[in-house]
Amino acid sequence: MEPWQREQILGEWGVREGTARSQAERDRLAGELEGSPLKGRPLRRRLRNFRPDAAGYIGAMLGPRPYMTRLREIHDLTAAHERRLGEEWARLAAECRGDGALFGRRWRELAERWNFVEVNDLIERHNRWFPLESRLPMDPRTGDFVLLDGRPYRRRALDAAWVLERFPPILERAAA
Repeated sequence: MEPWQREQILGEWGVREGTARSQAERDRLAGELEGSPLKGRPLRRRLRNFRPDAAGYIGAMLGPRPYMTRLREIHDLTAAHERRLGEEWARLAAECRGDGALFGRRWRELAERWNFVEVNDLIERHNRWFPLESRLPMDPRTGDFVLLDGRPYRRRALDAAWVLERFPPILERAAA
């Protein structure tokens, strides 16, 4: 807003009536408030329990925090594993045409042998350092860190059970 506009609205004479547009908005709002149970009651204040400080600005200049980049890496590696496992699941289903027992046995063996070392190392580091890096508050009742969206912050390591949840050893599903 330009200084002359401020002066025109708020001068020594107080608040002016305003323009035809602002009067129409005021009338519309008054109509919407009719019959509202909240009319005349004060609004709840949104408290801002923080102040910008130098540490926040400096931290922001350093880029994303380590847990953010680590979570992105975990996501990317997990997606790559899912893509490769999906390809193997379909390939194995084509090899075992019609033999569900053979497919199930070979798929379980492949799931047991699958190498998740890199992503599991990142998950383990995430579980160890995330509360500190994200400044996660403690819950005084439980003595543990608070839940994030109702779930614990810890991530589950990838293993054969994880593979079999996403790609069950059922030939009909793999062949579809």
